[in-house]
Amino acid sequence: MEEIKILHLYPDMLNLYGDRGNVQALKYRAEKRGINVIIDYYYLGGEAPDFSQYDIVFSGGGADSEQALVANDMLKYKEQIKKAIDEGVFFLLVCGSYQLFGKYYKGVEGDMIPGLEIFDYYTEAIPDRKKRCIGDIIIEVDLDGIKTKVIGYENHAGQTQNVEKPFGIVLCGQGNTFGAQQEGFMRKNVIATYIHGTLLSKNPEITDYIIQYALERKYGEKVELEKLDDAFEEKAREQLLNRYLNKR
Repeated sequence: MEEIKILHLYPDMLNLYGDRGNVQALKYRAEKRGINVIIDYYYLGGEAPDFSQYDIVFSGGGADSEQALVANDMLKYKEQIKKAIDEGVFFLLVCGSYQLFGKYYKGVEGDMIPGLEIFDYYTEAIPDRKKRCIGDIIIEVDLDGIKTKVIGYENHAGQTQNVEKPFGIVLCGQGNTFGAQQEGFMRKNVIATYIHGTLLSKNPEITDYIIQYALERKYGEKVELEKLDDAFEEKAREQLLNRYLNKR
């Protein structure tokens, strides 16, 4: 039986807007295809994980105070995380975790949270606490030549700049900065995004992209995932797309 190992980082601290649902979506769609899923959890101050032993690593979003605590802990594993990414382990990073993998996060009061500096982007919050990138968001992404629309919810004051390659092009909402045309960051084995709500349950194609990538890397052969009945999900997506895109 095929198997996928997932590491969920700081599930008790980085779980804004149900971000942990992304792990459940991966588990659900993998197990529907007879793929065994093992989920391990790493908590603040816990035993050091071996990131390279996993197929997928997930880390969600949190408030600035939680993000600062997590950053201090995560920095201990900077080299191990970089090694895992270089080896092809898939990383899914939402909101605060997206920011932490860049150079730094500068908060509303000017306080600096150091990033892992794995990627070249950086984030600075708007000083006005009332001004946030918040609301429904739709982006168009390219998954190895297949274009699809991604639906979600964003709520962030941070403005992320110097992004080499975005996750997608903004059709509705803000994105990396106010009025941005780009949202998130992407490499073949990294998706970093501000999209909550939750990303994977609303967007099955992204979930399947990650599962397929993880299996092909692990077993060294091309994988064709069994088609699932997504009629209900697609009907819900169609309604949301019509509602949000027609508001523009």
